[in-house]
Amino acid sequence: MSRRSVLVAAGWVATVAVATLIGLGAIRLVGDSITGTPGGIRSEAEIERALASPEPAPTGAGSGPVATGTASPGPTASTVSPGPGVRRSFATDGGTAVAECGPDGVRLVSWAPAQGYRVHEVDRGPDDDVEVTFEGSAGRHELKVRCIGAEPVAVADD
Repeated sequence: MSRRSVLVAAGWVATVAVATLIGLGAIRLVGDSITGTPGGIRSEAEIERALASPEPAPTGAGSGPVATGTASPGPTASTVSPGPGVRRSFATDGGTAVAECGPDGVRLVSWAPAQGYRVHEVDRGPDDDVEVTFEGSAGRHELKVRCIGAEPVAVADD
């Protein structure tokens, strides 16, 4: 092999090595924004603390999907913050909502559509009952909540 061929091969290998290192450095610099979850992954305790905060801003119809993951077929509930106004979160296939019972009745504290859904209609209260309707290509899911005792409870349509 001629000396010129060896120099060309060595130059090519060096160029490939430098390009690979630059690419790896760029991926490390960008990091999680390429493959990670936007905003990171939150623990159950962090979510409970966020939901228990005094007055989270409600999510309106113009917002994008917020809730992700697998939702249950019917409304499910979990207590978020015990105390004077008991808050509970409810989940449907169409989205999630947090409701609270108070002296004026039940009110929706926040709501968020699941991926592929949007908020169609909201009656946030306070009233005897409140409701939010999520609509998407897979159908329509309505969540209706009223206070029984001092706790918000999902109810079937009358």
